[in-house]
Amino acid sequence: MQTRELGRSGLRVSAIGLGCMGISHAYGTDLAKSDGVRLIRDAVDRGVTFFDTAEVYGPFTNEEVVGEALRPVREQVVIATKFGFHIDPELPWSRDLDSRPEHIRQAVEGSLKRLGVETIDLLYQHRVDPNVPIEDVAGTVRDLIQEGKARHFGMSEPGLQTLRRAHSVQPVTAVQNEYSLWWRESETNGILDACDELGIGFVPYSPLGRGFLTGAIGKDTKMAEGDFRTTVPRFAPEARDQNLAFVDLLKRVAEEKGATPAQIALAWLLAQRPYVVPIPGTTKLHRLEENIGAANVQLTTDDLRQIDEMASGIEAVGDRYAPALMATAGREAPAKEEV
Repeated sequence: MQTRELGRSGLRVSAIGLGCMGISHAYGTDLAKSDGVRLIRDAVDRGVTFFDTAEVYGPFTNEEVVGEALRPVREQVVIATKFGFHIDPELPWSRDLDSRPEHIRQAVEGSLKRLGVETIDLLYQHRVDPNVPIEDVAGTVRDLIQEGKARHFGMSEPGLQTLRRAHSVQPVTAVQNEYSLWWRESETNGILDACDELGIGFVPYSPLGRGFLTGAIGKDTKMAEGDFRTTVPRFAPEARDQNLAFVDLLKRVAEEKGATPAQIALAWLLAQRPYVVPIPGTTKLHRLEENIGAANVQLTTDDLRQIDEMASGIEAVGDRYAPALMATAGREAPAKEEV
């Protein structure tokens, strides 16, 4: 597999990573631990070196699966995990934000133990905490890097000014935001421009629109019990019906290129910037292989222009999250004097 550098950080990873969340969280189709371990090792065998997890996935269990799977090849892979939520074991779906320095340290110690590693390669703040100055967060991660407990700092869904302030304290290696053909806000809110300027890598999560852009989900598709997409406005049946225009676009290009809609969706992302590294998730080996194959799909300038022209006539229907989660994205942290 081809590799890419995340920004100008020196951190090289496979051009397509694996988002491990769905193996044990969020979609109501959790794999047995042994099956999750096998899938991750299958990814390694096929050239994937970049694996994404978080303490909140499960909660906790996803890190355990990732850690066990990657232990035999620890020196060959890059493991990313995240902090930023207070997790109550009695209320596993309660998600209060908490990026206080003492909580970051507690979370990192737990992640290190569950992953079975001495150092976290890429440590993200999962969401900006509106009660903690980002300088305190970045400073804590800087200290953890100096102590050898982390190597690189990342942020997920930060506001633009918060990203800049964090980067001035501890260089940010990667921003992980939702980005796909049907959610392109990072192109217009200044985040991608800032990544260009500051030398920060960009890691699109949900690059296949939580499975929708593969073409496997239609208006009448039934979601599994516990699948969080049942709470997402964009996945309401009437919204799905209208959003299929994006899938039709991808199918049209896929037929011309001898590829699948999912591969076109991922190849389109890869073509946006040389430092973009999508992390599609899956629980199926054939989908894993399909996603990896996207790295070999070449889209020409004319292909990209055609896709953009067709997409410009389509408006996505429905928000990408329920209101409470939407409120946590793109948030700015307070200045130190405001707290």
